[in-house]
Amino acid sequence: MTVFLSPGEAPGASSVQRCDACAHTLPALDPAPACPQCGGLLAIVHHAPRHADGSACDAAAVRALVAPQGVTGARGHASGVWRFAPLVMPDAGTAITSHPEGNTPLLLRDAVSAYAGCDGLLLKHEGYNPTGSFKDRGMTVGATQAVRTGARAVACASTGNTSASLAAYAAQAGIPGLVFVPAGKVALGKMAQTLAYGATTLLVHGDFDACLRLVQEASRELGIYLLNSINPWRVEGQKTIVFELLQQLDWTPPDFLVLPAGNLGNTAAFGKALREAHALGLIARLPRLVSVQAAGAAPFAAAFRDGFAERLRVQAETVATAIRIGDPASWDRAVRAIRETDGIVTSVTDDEIIDAKMTIDAAGVGCEAASAASVAGVRQLVQRGIIRPEHRVVAVLTGHVLKDPGMLVELHQGSGERGGHARANRPVEIDASVSSVARVLAERAALVARAEGA
Repeated sequence: MTVFLSPGEAPGASSVQRCDACAHTLPALDPAPACPQCGGLLAIVHHAPRHADGSACDAAAVRALVAPQGVTGARGHASGVWRFAPLVMPDAGTAITSHPEGNTPLLLRDAVSAYAGCDGLLLKHEGYNPTGSFKDRGMTVGATQAVRTGARAVACASTGNTSASLAAYAAQAGIPGLVFVPAGKVALGKMAQTLAYGATTLLVHGDFDACLRLVQEASRELGIYLLNSINPWRVEGQKTIVFELLQQLDWTPPDFLVLPAGNLGNTAAFGKALREAHALGLIARLPRLVSVQAAGAAPFAAAFRDGFAERLRVQAETVATAIRIGDPASWDRAVRAIRETDGIVTSVTDDEIIDAKMTIDAAGVGCEAASAASVAGVRQLVQRGIIRPEHRVVAVLTGHVLKDPGMLVELHQGSGERGGHARANRPVEIDASVSSVARVLAERAALVARAEGA
């Protein structure tokens, strides 16, 4: 497959949509949710950036083109997505719908590094986005495309984060939003966001995979613009997680890039971003991608162990609701990403996810449960001897700690099926006296001393 359009392809266009399966090509503004010839997934293929005189940009010129520039950023946008517009949607123009988003930090926390056993571990925290998850990066581009095509409405199936993001960006764009979520299986924080932002919310009797099938059918029959991660423009936005972290590392790639994996949209997007960055000369080598699934929702990990001999599906069940997906939509693209980067797919148990989350939270960073799968995966691969302590590793945290407040209450206040965690930070009820405060401080100091002496 070509990484960029050749100079003679698609004259007059900056980008086209091309089917992964049959290579059928559509104009950039065609709103089709899938290939009209074979039903395959569409991908965006751009022309490589060029100077005003038509000559090709070298790596240095591309780096300068996407560099942050003051308060408003490159090309007048403060967004950490739209400064990469030449690599995402070159012709967006005035249709851009942005909060702004992106510009998320790379964090170093000694406690998390020590827990994982990797001194060079950095955390790329996508929970700093406007609605609290990485989904905003793809949604700003998807919503912009909806504006460009004059969409009458936008829709998605979601485990929660996508619905919150769609609802916010649809509201900003002034386009009706429709979200399909599995009844009773969406975290409170995400549901609250979706309702607050005004999207019409449909509680479907079924799991995420049933929601996705339904929204795809509705998109075809009702002409609603589909904004799930199979939307090729969503993938373009999610590429910027990689572009931005490479930029933050002065274009020196880490040894491993580790991410949670559910529907596999990010695995596919990360692979595409690395492919393009390498083709443009922005990086000299590819980091190894590591996709980490929850053990109760791990068809991709199981297939990896068998060399991806067949596509697998499972009935998903995990506390990590954002990756509770048993039939990932971006399977083939993710397989390509793992193969091209000599990548790894693994799975971690719910207990390992919760333990990693407690560590990340206690370090003052915080994340939703699914995010912690990346750090749990790093810890596992260090224990297996695949990641060494001296390796430079970036683990992506996909969502904010407040995405699932119900879980926090259960973990720390002892209610629900996950109550009574050994590392719970339970609130202490006291009398209104200084002596009561002093007693609690003394008890906490004694606990710290015992822990340090252990």
